[in-house]
Amino acid sequence: MASVPTFNKVGYTTVQNHLNCNGNVHLGNSRSLKVRIFEERAKSGFCKLVTRAVAAKPELDISNPDWKKKIEDDFERRFNLPHLRDVIHIEPRPTTFSLKSRNPIGDGNGSLSSGWNGYVNDDDRALLKVIKFASPNSAGAECVDGDCTFIEQWVHRAGPRKMIYYEPSCVKAAIVTCGGLCPGLNDVIRQIVFTLDKYGVKNIVGIPFGYRGFTEKGLPEIPLSRHVVQNINVVGGSFLGVSRGAPSTTEIVDSIQGRGIDMLFVLGGDGTHAGANAIHEECRRRKLKVSVVGVPKTIDNDILLVDKTFGFDTAVEAAQKAINSAYIEAQSAYHGVGFVKLMGRTSGFIAMHASLSSGQIDICLIPEVSFNLDGPNGVLAHLEHLIETKGFAMICVAEGAGQELLEKSHATDASGNAVLSDIGVHLQQKIKRHFKEKGLYADVKYIDPTYMVRAVRANASDAILCTVLGQNAVHGAFAGFSGITTGTCNTHYVYLPITEVIKSTRHVDPNSRMWHRCLTSTGQPDFH
Repeated sequence: MASVPTFNKVGYTTVQNHLNCNGNVHLGNSRSLKVRIFEERAKSGFCKLVTRAVAAKPELDISNPDWKKKIEDDFERRFNLPHLRDVIHIEPRPTTFSLKSRNPIGDGNGSLSSGWNGYVNDDDRALLKVIKFASPNSAGAECVDGDCTFIEQWVHRAGPRKMIYYEPSCVKAAIVTCGGLCPGLNDVIRQIVFTLDKYGVKNIVGIPFGYRGFTEKGLPEIPLSRHVVQNINVVGGSFLGVSRGAPSTTEIVDSIQGRGIDMLFVLGGDGTHAGANAIHEECRRRKLKVSVVGVPKTIDNDILLVDKTFGFDTAVEAAQKAINSAYIEAQSAYHGVGFVKLMGRTSGFIAMHASLSSGQIDICLIPEVSFNLDGPNGVLAHLEHLIETKGFAMICVAEGAGQELLEKSHATDASGNAVLSDIGVHLQQKIKRHFKEKGLYADVKYIDPTYMVRAVRANASDAILCTVLGQNAVHGAFAGFSGITTGTCNTHYVYLPITEVIKSTRHVDPNSRMWHRCLTSTGQPDFH
């Protein structure tokens, strides 16, 4: 029997038990629990589990009639939002935000007496998971027990509250963008400023070039106002600049305290959010009245729990130009092979969705699904088949795919991410060498549009998402929350504790319907 790897997923807790080759987890005195196995490979005489399984806590006694309530109560506890009231005594006041007035409500009472019902109640919740699976064998099934009992998982609804915890005229708010570029950064910045202005905040600044802007000399704050940011959304990039790496948390919080910042809005991925959570915790330790609110920014769409991150739709759309160009090149060439490498360090969402939307891809390779290049069932053999049967072929590969086939560099970037070996160049060379050794001709057209995709302006779908995320970030800060991020769950806008979204990276589920749809579209076989 092989040991089941630790697996954390919302609503499902870590298990260390034993798995046999039939996929049964044995929970001591509890009954066997059927779990999903994405891929099994016989190796060295034992069954090796190379992907994830969903199981219950070892100490959870499913025979206990209260086991379901215990899981739901644990979820409620973990997803309770951190609040300024947790560490300091603070009284709320009526909000200044109203859409019934051109200007902020001066005394905070006008909007409440007007009968406007545009506020969100603190007890409003949205359901995180909405599918009731009938069997652990259903595609994409996530089950706690063998009967796939439905577990209710409620998260906090985002939006403006009737009561706020800041005096807007006294607030200094700061915005920082970290990591790499992503379509939509300027849209989020713009909406944060607009919404702060709607509350009555006038002291708004941008921290230049990521976290380093807090401490590096020669990088002054950038004053922001509705007038300054009015048109920044018409171009890509970041109006504030970006960078990787950061000074220490202590240095950043010292800077926040010295500058008199009351609200900090952090736009970035999981690493940036981990930094934001550390800043939040240090502010709590010092008992500072500072709200730290994140907005998930990752073009790879690899943030846990949320439906999608801003910039992803734009990236998929922008990738179509590269795929279309490669397709025309491949189709026009004798034995042409069009080959496009897209972003996706550990998650293949862009490659999968770009392949689906184009309808022109024959082979889609992502980090979550291993593959062989050589052998009768390998990628190269399938390429031969495609050339023989249709005269050309199209490949889309995520940058993090097939890393186990390459020599590791062991280097890291400024953010601590491993520097990936180049699967694009490796695969291009392998294809050329393979066909040459076979005495066959292949004309490989390789395109890497990474920087073109990152720098474009957000499309309409992402612009709407960015607008609402920026607004909700401000609403969350005024509601007194800190250490939270905002996103969509099942199309509803919600707040989530940062601690929950940084637990791990979101990945394409090889047993999901979306990946199955991609395979149906490409027609590719299992490359093993």
